[in-house]
Amino acid sequence: MIDTPRPVHPDITDDMWKQVDEIIIARRDIPGSVITVLRECQDVVGYLPVELMDYISGGMILPRSDVFGVASFYALFSMTPKGRHMIKVCMGTACYVKGIKEVLDRIGNEYQVEEGGTTEDRRFSLEAVRCLGACGLAPVVVINQDTHGDVTANKVLDVLQHYE
Repeated sequence: MIDTPRPVHPDITDDMWKQVDEIIIARRDIPGSVITVLRECQDVVGYLPVELMDYISGGMILPRSDVFGVASFYALFSMTPKGRHMIKVCMGTACYVKGIKEVLDRIGNEYQVEEGGTTEDRRFSLEAVRCLGACGLAPVVVINQDTHGDVTANKVLDVLQHYE
């Protein structure tokens, strides 16, 4: 049982809170488990809102600063909501030379999302990455786990229509 009262948060359902409780209870007595707890809780909720991190802190009997410190240090963690679909646009040299900047701009204009942001409806999150290691397919966009090569500014909109 966790003694900390559950906060109210519009993105966290009762079922999600139950899963969070199970995660915390299973690992709170294991030293150094805060990273695992944060990762698993983020998997449940989709991101780590302040209220959730406060709850984890109380449930694990850790200082709030320890939990926030870990969550803010590692790039694995997000404190802002993410979209249902993650778009990663490769900005490596091969992709850049072949027009990936136009692809990135087209996505941003069409879906009203900036690099590093999430669409208002949380359909997409857009991220520019240094290299995806698929230079032979340049320019490359990865959506979730799907790699799309030889992408143009026009073609990317057709590709994105398949991701609701």
